[in-house]
Amino acid sequence: MKKISIVVLALLGALLFSSCSGVMGYSVLLWNVPEYGLEGGDIVPVYIKSNISHVYVIGVSGASAEGKTQKVEVPLWKLTEPEKKGKAYKTAQKYTEYAHSYASVVLDGLPMRAEPVNTAKQVYRLRKNESIKVLYKGKGQAVMAGKNALQGEWLRVLTSDGTVGWCFSYNLRLYEMDKDGQRIGAEEIEKEDDGSEAIETLLTAVWYPESYKGMIDSGRIDVDKINPSYMFHLDQESKKLYFNMPKLYQVWDFNGVTKTGDGQYKINDVPIVLTVRRNDFVVVRYTGESGKPEDFNLVTIQQNLGELVSAERERRTAVYKKILAFGPNFKSAAYGTLDFAEDNTFTWNNNRQLVSSSIIQQSARNRGTVTVKYFLSKSLSQNYDGILTFNFDGMDKEVNFLYKIEEKGIKFETAIGAGMRNNIIMERSMSPITIFFTKN
Repeated sequence: MKKISIVVLALLGALLFSSCSGVMGYSVLLWNVPEYGLEGGDIVPVYIKSNISHVYVIGVSGASAEGKTQKVEVPLWKLTEPEKKGKAYKTAQKYTEYAHSYASVVLDGLPMRAEPVNTAKQVYRLRKNESIKVLYKGKGQAVMAGKNALQGEWLRVLTSDGTVGWCFSYNLRLYEMDKDGQRIGAEEIEKEDDGSEAIETLLTAVWYPESYKGMIDSGRIDVDKINPSYMFHLDQESKKLYFNMPKLYQVWDFNGVTKTGDGQYKINDVPIVLTVRRNDFVVVRYTGESGKPEDFNLVTIQQNLGELVSAERERRTAVYKKILAFGPNFKSAAYGTLDFAEDNTFTWNNNRQLVSSSIIQQSARNRGTVTVKYFLSKSLSQNYDGILTFNFDGMDKEVNFLYKIEEKGIKFETAIGAGMRNNIIMERSMSPITIFFTKN
């Protein structure tokens, strides 16, 4: 019975194939099909889409022995989605400039990214000498080697297994292919990469902890964690190699770099091996006296770290001054009076209800310092202005309050147990206490 069912399904499939003569739409060919004389940019009629076989059935004029239109199967990824004929012609214009363009990959492991930005998610890693199809050019973020921008453009590309992504052209060699599948102007990559370009990048750049870039990109600078002196850098004038990280400070005389593998470099006479992941990202493996290797993920940063820290301190000062200007004296019938001073100190009298609720410790005095040090997630920022951190004299733990300035006063919400990640409050407390202070 199982064999009969398979035969029946096969016959039904064949019948469907032979009987379906209507065109479901027109597609633009992205990758050459030389066996039928088709090349990138051609517009073809599509009759059937098979999600099981992952093919389109298209019509090829004059492909049969009688010179009639023949129906052939082409992988889904080689074509754009079928649409009306007029729209297909408009779609084809997008691919016109690079309709016949392909590229060979120079660097093994070259990443394809989800967006034309060198820090975007990797969707694919290309092999050296791999051929890919160039679809079109895009606008993206400049790719830096130290302080200099690499020459090239962001290209939307397609691999031979159908993966689509963005790749910077610096490590690509473009060529064209005719309808018979022959390369035109192809550049063979004859010279073995000696790593000189990567070494130049390593030696001219200053490398900082990867966490710095995450803070900078998000606009949430932790001034207590960004330290411009934490870096890996070769001073070419003094010929000294500086490696300074938390709990680690080393200085060596520099005596050159040797390539030891694909993307891997050894600092001569120094217990350090560097692995280049991309132009702005390296892994430094340091082996200290214990013999246990330790890896550090480091990146290049174009901004001045000192200026970023100063700007963040100024922002925090401005936030506090806004509260001072709005108050600075507040009162609550149930939670006492709260007074802020210009030197970031506070006095909070009659707050015993917070003591009984275990928000404030019994040992806490009615004074202390207040700071702006944490950030709110985007969702919480819609309902709150920020978060204030109170450090009570006589208390060994900080107390955090979400706050919102309203017309008649300021609303506080306790943040004990609130979800926090990388100094960002992501979620409110499960059972917060809300306090409303009016201006006194």
